[in-house]
Amino acid sequence: MADVAITGGRLTLACSTCEYSRRHLSSGPHLPFASIKPAARIGCNRRRTTNPVSTSSGTRGRRRMAMIAAAATETLQKGIAELYDESSGIWEDIWGDHMHHGFYEPGSDVSISDHRSAQIRMIEESLRFASLSDDSVQKPKNIVDVGCGIGGSSRYLARKYGAKCQGITLSPVQAKRAQELAAAQGLADKACELFQFQVSFQVADALNQPFSDGQFDLVWSMESGEHMPDKEKFVGELARVVAPGGTIIIVTWCHRDLSPGESLRQEEKDLLKKICDAYYLPAWCSTADYVKLLQSLSLEDIKSADWSEYVAPFWPAVIRSALTWKGITSLLRSGWKTIRGAFAMPLMIEGYKTGLIKFAIITCRKPAS
Repeated sequence: MADVAITGGRLTLACSTCEYSRRHLSSGPHLPFASIKPAARIGCNRRRTTNPVSTSSGTRGRRRMAMIAAAATETLQKGIAELYDESSGIWEDIWGDHMHHGFYEPGSDVSISDHRSAQIRMIEESLRFASLSDDSVQKPKNIVDVGCGIGGSSRYLARKYGAKCQGITLSPVQAKRAQELAAAQGLADKACELFQFQVSFQVADALNQPFSDGQFDLVWSMESGEHMPDKEKFVGELARVVAPGGTIIIVTWCHRDLSPGESLRQEEKDLLKKICDAYYLPAWCSTADYVKLLQSLSLEDIKSADWSEYVAPFWPAVIRSALTWKGITSLLRSGWKTIRGAFAMPLMIEGYKTGLIKFAIITCRKPAS
């Protein structure tokens, strides 16, 4: 769950499911989508208490915090949407339609064309890790792509499995472009729908998904979890929309696992805060935090792995592409949010090199009955 507080004149958020959030309320625009608790701290480190006899004042306080959180939700969603509205066209122009890390052999020296192949390998390796079947009977037929970007994974999975895939994103620009690409590739035709071989996209909140319970036999989240301020609600929504016997695949950025009683060092917190400010991220959590959340929902076959060594060439390659003439001119035309994100790319490399940032995959299945 998420806690909201006002510190230093700023509305801030902590996700109580992870050690980093519990110990570090970061300032800036990292605010909750939903499911907030009343603030634990107000003002200058003074604890706010309520008179147990005066329940009405407590109710008013909770309503006030709910109103503040609603405004905070809108601010964060707007920032994320605008970031991707600005940057998605540049990314597609240089890197293609897959907006995620590639999967590489450790120590490999690769070109841009290899990077695009590596992004496909990331999808395939994720499916392999989750033990997804290609069997015509067992393969997924209904898929949701949570945080779909411009639909690269959605279209790939729909083709691979002959499945129906629905993608959601906060960015109207991404949803529109994803649908255009699907139509151009013949994946949005009514003829495809007759064979359950169709993709579609819409603007929606991953923490309040517009889908029925148990609607999908594959729930796919490729590098969207890091934008979710309430990890508990995020995982709960993934578990809600997956069908009995279905698979959840989460590929996301995490901070390192912590020993009992351990917290991140101050310099680690400072580095993560700079990255959060640049990419509209809330507080981070660890892979172990995700595993605990999945276990709390009685999901089965829970597996996780650190793939940091397999994505090492990615960020240096993105920086090199940004420093080309095409990259520089595109950045200058894009907008401040994209430029600020470009300046933060070396921070991601630093985080990986120091072992603070982990590129994690977590998969599980919903019990069949």
